[in-house]
Amino acid sequence: MSKLLGFSGKDDFCPGGIYTNLKEAGLLLSLGHHADVLFPPRKRSRISAPFVFSGGYFEKKEVSINVLPDECLFEILKRIPGGEERSACACVSKRWLNVLSNIDRDEFRSNTTNQSFKSQDEVSGNKAEDQEVEGCGYLSRSLEGKKATDVRLAAIAVGTASRGGLGKLMIRGNNSVRGVTNLGLKAISHGCPSLRVLSLWNMSSIGDEGLCEIANRCHLLEKLDLSRCPAISDKGLIAIAKKCPNLTDVSLESCSNIGNGSLQAIGQCCPNLRSISIKNCHLVGDQGIASLLSSTSYVLTKVKLQALTISDVSLAVIGHYGKAVTDLVLTSLSNVTERGFWVMGNGQGLQKLKSFTVTSCQGVTDTGLEAVGKGCPDLKQFCLRKCLFVSDSGLVSFCKAAGSLESLHLEECHRITQFGLFGALSTGGSKLKSVAFVSCLGLKDLNFGSPAVSPCQSLRSLSIRSCPGFGNVGLALLGKLCPQLQHVDFSGLESITDVGFLPLVENCEAGLVKVNLSGCVNLTDKVVSSMAGLHGWTLEVLNLEGCRMVSDAGLAAIAGNCTLLSDLDVSRCAITDFGIASLGHADQLNLQILSVSGCPLVSDKSLPALVKMGQTLHGLNLQHCNAISSSTVDRLVEQLWRCDILS
Repeated sequence: MSKLLGFSGKDDFCPGGIYTNLKEAGLLLSLGHHADVLFPPRKRSRISAPFVFSGGYFEKKEVSINVLPDECLFEILKRIPGGEERSACACVSKRWLNVLSNIDRDEFRSNTTNQSFKSQDEVSGNKAEDQEVEGCGYLSRSLEGKKATDVRLAAIAVGTASRGGLGKLMIRGNNSVRGVTNLGLKAISHGCPSLRVLSLWNMSSIGDEGLCEIANRCHLLEKLDLSRCPAISDKGLIAIAKKCPNLTDVSLESCSNIGNGSLQAIGQCCPNLRSISIKNCHLVGDQGIASLLSSTSYVLTKVKLQALTISDVSLAVIGHYGKAVTDLVLTSLSNVTERGFWVMGNGQGLQKLKSFTVTSCQGVTDTGLEAVGKGCPDLKQFCLRKCLFVSDSGLVSFCKAAGSLESLHLEECHRITQFGLFGALSTGGSKLKSVAFVSCLGLKDLNFGSPAVSPCQSLRSLSIRSCPGFGNVGLALLGKLCPQLQHVDFSGLESITDVGFLPLVENCEAGLVKVNLSGCVNLTDKVVSSMAGLHGWTLEVLNLEGCRMVSDAGLAAIAGNCTLLSDLDVSRCAITDFGIASLGHADQLNLQILSVSGCPLVSDKSLPALVKMGQTLHGLNLQHCNAISSSTVDRLVEQLWRCDILS
């Protein structure tokens, strides 16, 4: 050792700088004020050592990577070449995750050191492949409640980059302690430029700043859904409209600071807009609707307006500029009067309208309804709910004017009577396929004899639900007027009996396919047997829930005739184990769904029949069958492992 360093004495460590040769002195690494340690020349000097000598004990030093400022860490992390490596680095700490989530995708640099040994073609091929994988944006992520935090959004932004790219993000609710803020959306904007769908619900902590970050970097955005976001105003939405020209679908609900300015910007800057839905935004008025509709006259196909303060002016604009509108929904527009619907119908702009739904608009009257029917020659589906001023005359006039109508749905329209029902069926044209009347209290039996109307040969589906005054007289007349019925739903009609329903069953020529008689408490086995005998070759779905006079005889008729039946509900009926046994012994029966909920006479004795039917069953409902023990249920679960069992 002494020869190597050129001094005499013992081979020990001495303090002080005693070497005249600077090269030799450079072999030493100073670790403290009183210690010089020999560092062999074959090893590279370390930047720092984890321990230092201090008075005979070791003292832990902070790792140097943690003392680096964020700017230096930013420069280091942005040079990491691959998405998987970046994801691994994000797992080190929240600080690293935060830094990585604030690096734009185009700022990441490829590792030139590793690529220098590869051919140019290989490097170019890998680069193109990485861009293809990271940029397509087919991944979807959803955060709800406590899971919605900025940290999770940062992790999503970093983690999805190398796995296809984030295309759809939905955030429902918020974490009350560490909820999503503008910083979370900023992280998404930096790491997910391929984002196409953004949905924010109940986000009081996100404002214009976060939405502007999305607008600045996510230029591929196509669908935006904002619900109950009070901190977002016109500023944020205008930024989206100006910088996201691919926007096709916008939905706004209960956003108290969004008004006409946003709609004007969307109309002017989004040439591909196809759908707009606005609900309960009190700052939106006629000016915003007019600006939007006039700017998107030839592209906008779906319009939904609900609980707004707009007036007849907006409906007039829709009637004139809605040249491409195919679906229109108007709900709770309290300021719209009869004049608005009349002007909209006479505007001649809704030539392509196919589906029209009106709910709780007291401005709808017979006059306005007839005008809409005349002004929409291509209308196929019409739904009217809670409009109290429409009578039989208006309904018949509308059906006569709307020659292309295929589906008619009325709900809680109490001025409609049987005259309106039969008039709509007779004047509805040759294209009417589906008619539904729900909770219409004016629909009562009237003894006016057989109406002089022609049969509706095109009708395939008839639904009259929860109309307590509708009974046997109306039902028998419907059997004569609608001979081609395949789907019938008379749920909740407690007044009908076998006398009214049997004529309809006997007059259906096409063969019934789906029948819902739930809550028809006065129907008996006679109806079930007749239906099974006449329509067993077509019947696929039968709901007899609550028909308390249907017993084992009805099930025996079903078992012997209904070979195509796949869904049977006999909940709360008077069936016993003998009825279940009849179904089990039917070789040609292939039930997939069976419900016997609330049948107290079905017991453990039905186990063999249920096991046999289990070869085809996908769903079995045994709830509230108190005579079936838990051990029987356990055996069924074990043997029918492919069947979902409710007990």
